Amino acid sequence: MQRKYKKHLRIACRSANRPFMQITRNWINHNFKLLTSAAAVKSNAEHSKIIDSPPVVFNTIQRLLHNELSLKGIWIMAKKEVKTDLWVARQLDDSQIKYDAQGSNVKEINDALQSASKRGTGKVGYPEYVAVVKDFVIVIEDKADLTKHQKLTDAGILSVDQKDIANYAVNGAYFYAKHIAQNSAFHKIFAIGVAGDEKHHKITPLYVDDREGYKVLPDIESFTSFTVANIEEYYTRYVLSEKTDVEKTTEEILKDAAELHEYLRTYGSLKDQDKPLVVSGILLALDDKFFKPSDLLGDETTTDGQLIYDAIQRRLKASNVGPDAKRDKLMSEFSIIRTSARLNEIDQKLGKTPLKFYTEFLKKNVFDNIKYRSSSEDFIGRFYGEFMSYSGGDGQTLGIVLTPRHICDLFCDLLNIQATDIVLDPCCGTAGFLVAAMHHMLEKAGADQTKRKNIKKKQLHGFELQSNMFAIAATNMILRDDGNSNIKCEDFLRQNPAQVQLKGATIGMMNPPYSQGTKADPSQYELSFVEHLLDSLTEGARAAVIVPQSSMTGKTKDEQAFKENILKNHTLEGVITCNTDTFYGVGTNPVIAIFTAHEPHPADKLCKFIDFRNDGYEVRAHIGLVEGDSAKDKRQHLLDVWHGRTKAASKFCVESTVTAEDEWLHAFFYFNDETPTEAAFEKAIGEYLTFEFSMIMQNRDYLFENEGGSSAED
Repeated sequence: MQRKYKKHLRIACRSANRPFMQITRNWINHNFKLLTSAAAVKSNAEHSKIIDSPPVVFNTIQRLLHNELSLKGIWIMAKKEVKTDLWVARQLDDSQIKYDAQGSNVKEINDALQSASKRGTGKVGYPEYVAVVKDFVIVIEDKADLTKHQKLTDAGILSVDQKDIANYAVNGAYFYAKHIAQNSAFHKIFAIGVAGDEKHHKITPLYVDDREGYKVLPDIESFTSFTVANIEEYYTRYVLSEKTDVEKTTEEILKDAAELHEYLRTYGSLKDQDKPLVVSGILLALDDKFFKPSDLLGDETTTDGQLIYDAIQRRLKASNVGPDAKRDKLMSEFSIIRTSARLNEIDQKLGKTPLKFYTEFLKKNVFDNIKYRSSSEDFIGRFYGEFMSYSGGDGQTLGIVLTPRHICDLFCDLLNIQATDIVLDPCCGTAGFLVAAMHHMLEKAGADQTKRKNIKKKQLHGFELQSNMFAIAATNMILRDDGNSNIKCEDFLRQNPAQVQLKGATIGMMNPPYSQGTKADPSQYELSFVEHLLDSLTEGARAAVIVPQSSMTGKTKDEQAFKENILKNHTLEGVITCNTDTFYGVGTNPVIAIFTAHEPHPADKLCKFIDFRNDGYEVRAHIGLVEGDSAKDKRQHLLDVWHGRTKAASKFCVESTVTAEDEWLHAFFYFNDETPTEAAFEKAIGEYLTFEFSMIMQNRDYLFENEGGSSAED
């Protein structure tokens, strides 16, 4: 009987084909007598009771398993601790944070640690890592076991019990940070507890000073917030809870746009689509070295509008904008400035013409920001979007959804844009992508004036079908000294890809018109634009597009055909599911798809599908979508995963082969790869063995014959 039971239990372990079952095989050999003796207590006269009461066997199995796994766990956890230490060190290296392990090269900190034993003995104690960034100290403790992240008291505060300080990452980090704050001149300290491994982890920072208490900060995914470039902004935002310069700038832009919109409506009686044209034209005039707002006198012969119009024309000629047809096209868009009687009449309330009032306002609040601030912010685009938001404007009905700045910047980093790249945006709108690309490329060009000149004059190209948007985009680029402004007011879909290829574009960025495709006109589907863009790039070029999530499912026959053609001729690198509020107020759930052009998609290619809905951006009243507290950290984590610098759990990133029939979305490929806790692990083994043991006791051992392809013989 015992031999029979042992045989079946061992077969079960072998056939289950799970790592934890390998652990239990030797355990069964050593402990089967105890199991059968537990059954024997109830055997014979009470044989049925053990069948009806499996907890008798289950509790025995659970107790024996726990003892066995605890012994093995010591060795396993030791290996895991080392892996966690090394992973944390890599994260610090990637963030370019200089650190010391098990001590500090800063004498004052190291001296403080000489009495920092977590056991309270007053002897030496060292955290895993210590770093000094500016006047901040960073203390890090890590544990491989996720369940050892932090221990709270019943009151919900960190336990300072010596056992918990020794066993839990956050508690330990807090202990060391407090000790340093109270025993050195360093009083601004971030204590960071890390638990888990590269794929499954939790990172919690605290702010600690030399006084009692601490401030719990939001969990993070990387250490990018603690770099030299970011730590002061992080401190301002999280610890002091004050607005940063970036937030103030955003609010100021929106406030100015709201004010100007009201002024344009009240004093100019302008249509929504004309408002950004008037703004763009005045900004171009302000960039003319011969033009001054004080020249605007409200003269009825040489009107203010004519003076501004002439200044625009001089500015375009000075920038060598050509050919003539293009310059004429731009000037025709700005004609409202000189033809509108309302704009050129002196308003009694203002004591000047609306045009002069607008010009003075823009000079003071907008022009200097564009000309003299090094930023990828598309200020005119922000104004355009703000104007359109008041009435719905003409944008959404045309499928035009302007791309937020942070997405434009993200594209540049996802595609790893370089100073030598040539960029094409075939649906450029207000030129947000081109502005961001130019900003990133100029940063990488450094002080090399030849490279900088080539970037501005030769390496940025765009198409825009809507004439008013074309004028705004051209203005945007000209004001940033891209004098030639290689943007054409043409229909991209009508361009011959071979002809466009002559531009030599190595980077493609696009936010195509949304929801314009139909069965009657499938060329307007987003995937049609994507295919046309890829066909228009050079071989090996990188492309990123932001499109509605629905376009990645390929529901219609035409969309399916586009997907098939794309994979036949190009490579899909991956798809990133974005925050549903990315285009706040529009109601579009966007994704970013990234491709390599003119390299057919290999069948065994592993694509990355990422869930980036929680990107740290949030909607705030009266402002809209803004960068939240965790946005920089989450963005860095995305880039680290995308570029292969770190791994991620499947809930964030799944790597998989794809076909045209698949839905190119994270949700389609997602599976749960989280490792169960030790308690759940033991429970699962116990339940399985209890079930099989019960079946055998009922002479139903045939259920396990040849299970998993194993033979019935041991």
